[in-house]
Amino acid sequence: MPRPYKGEYLERALELAERGRGTTRPNPVVGAVLVRDGEVVGEGWHERAGGPHAEVVALEAAGQRARGATLYVSLEPCAHHGRTPPCADAVVAAGVSRVVAAVADPNPETATRGFARLREANVEVELPGGEIERRARRQNEAWRTWVAKKRPFVTYKAALTLDGRLAAASGDARWVSGQESRRLVHELRAASDAVAVGMGTVRAENPQLTARHVEAPRQPRRLAFGHGPLPEGSELELVEGPLEEALSRLAEEEVQSLLLEGGPTLAGAFLRAGLIDKLLLFVAPKLVGGDDAPPLFAGAGARTLADAVALHGLEASPVGDDVQLTAYVNEP
Repeated sequence: MPRPYKGEYLERALELAERGRGTTRPNPVVGAVLVRDGEVVGEGWHERAGGPHAEVVALEAAGQRARGATLYVSLEPCAHHGRTPPCADAVVAAGVSRVVAAVADPNPETATRGFARLREANVEVELPGGEIERRARRQNEAWRTWVAKKRPFVTYKAALTLDGRLAAASGDARWVSGQESRRLVHELRAASDAVAVGMGTVRAENPQLTARHVEAPRQPRRLAFGHGPLPEGSELELVEGPLEEALSRLAEEEVQSLLLEGGPTLAGAFLRAGLIDKLLLFVAPKLVGGDDAPPLFAGAGARTLADAVALHGLEASPVGDDVQLTAYVNEP
């Protein structure tokens, strides 16, 4: 029977992992904590791509105290040679007796091989599952989709009225949501590898899609799906062809996260293709009324409720006068 584990140590590993947010691409964020005789003897996180992984940093901090210790880590230790040697080998060499991991690695080059290497060396391995696993999956949701499905993780962001309209009947959408919601959108852009709209939106608004008035170490790639030409002076990249092929090409260029900001036509196409992973909706306390204003998704919808797209993990939070709704179509 597995020994009980201390939940706070895995919580700490996830907390440490966040310190590498924005600097580890194309690698995931990972945190690690070494505990011996009830005392934390080493901690670490993956700081940057090409640098030592979280487990190695924690082992170096612990030194000889790592022998006989338990390693709590937010992701399965790697077992393949990349820019750095396998972490599983380092864990074994240090004499760690037990590894408690929040979640397995979806990378086909590793996928349970790290755990297998540890077990071969008689290192006890545990995956508690449950809520901590769900959180660990979502912590690296873009990376997990990128390595497992060979496409970016797609978040559809939209601002809509309480009766589900993206704009008034004339197309006027400035502004559906409040200032606080719009600031969050710029933060989302800054955190995304790419932002995209459809050519309909480009022709109507010629958007910049830049992250403005927020801290943005880099700007996302700015994309327009559809058939050109782009308006004169536009700085967007035109993306043509079937959606699945386009996303595969973007993945090959290390685009892990795509923020979809297009109108209902593009959003409907992504939804019907099963390519939306997450919804992020800013619902404003406004009513448009009527049946001639643009809906959230255009095109053919589900014929019956049994065919409706099921959402998971719905969460709601106030943002100024708006309500932010977050839900998953595809769990990472």
